[in-house]
Amino acid sequence: MTHDDLWRAIVKLAASRNMSCSGLAKFAGLDATTFNKSKRFSKYGQPRWPSTYSLAKVLNATGITMSEFVHFMPEQSKDTEK
Repeated sequence: MTHDDLWRAIVKLAASRNMSCSGLAKFAGLDATTFNKSKRFSKYGQPRWPSTYSLAKVLNATGITMSEFVHFMPEQSKDTEK
């Protein structure tokens, strides 16, 4: 799982519920800016990951499990090393 994968999954989850990321955050009882693009990287370019608290709130609000949430992430190429 990468930083981009996780953020894309949040965007896809919001879209699947016909919401923006801000709408999803509000629906989950979070500040509307929680998932804004501006929050995804620090001013120095370091990735900021959503907190487990934020993810848990979204999963509870939408009624999906972590296993279901993972399906919103892109497929990763399989390691073919033997």
